[in-house]
Amino acid sequence: MPAVSSYGPEAAQFGELYRPGTPVHAGVVVILHGGFWRARYDLDLGRPLAADLAAHGFTAWNVEYRRVAAGGGWPQTVDDVSAAIDHLATLEVDSSRVVAVGHSAGGHLAVWAAGRPDARVPLAAAVSQAGVLDLEVAARTGVGQAAVPDLLGAEPDDAPERYTQADPIRHVPPPVPVLCVHARADDTVPYSQSVAYVAAAGDRAVLREVPGDHFTVIDPTHESWRFVRDALPDLLGGRLPPD
Repeated sequence: MPAVSSYGPEAAQFGELYRPGTPVHAGVVVILHGGFWRARYDLDLGRPLAADLAAHGFTAWNVEYRRVAAGGGWPQTVDDVSAAIDHLATLEVDSSRVVAVGHSAGGHLAVWAAGRPDARVPLAAAVSQAGVLDLEVAARTGVGQAAVPDLLGAEPDDAPERYTQADPIRHVPPPVPVLCVHARADDTVPYSQSVAYVAAAGDRAVLREVPGDHFTVIDPTHESWRFVRDALPDLLGGRLPPD
């Protein structure tokens, strides 16, 4: 069973720490769940991946955070992600090597967190699984319906400064390696989101097309997840995996 630890006073400010039975890999993998930042989705989505990581010798930190319509939004949601990652410094884990793995909206949060300039626990790398990485385009094209305007509290033309602060594609090249995995057949978050981000990020990011759909990337039995798991030793060392 994972150990539950709170990183703040609010009900959603906690995480579940999964420890491997036999430590094999240095560092910690932070799991950031998706669900278009909305309250009806929670860290249940990350539990299968966290359990799988622990079974393969990784320490995993499955994070909950305040979501839209439940105390979240801008900037509370990203503030929680920052606090949750920095909380690792207070736990008995190796916080010298930390990688964030996020799915969908969690992919946005993982890549955003990779760019924090004042992090107590900086990331060595980030993984975006079918992530929303170009917020302005996502808002204008209705990805997740009104998910992005709901997160940021405005349309792009009404609060351009928020989009500038929140949008990963506005902060390239990233300071650490970013691995994007995305299925071309994804009909929830367009494959073009990852294509655009990697094109803008240059050699600091790479896109690996994987089979399946939006959700197979978080199926621990699927090859698209196994690809990410196999890449983690390199990423924990601050390196993109080889082709």
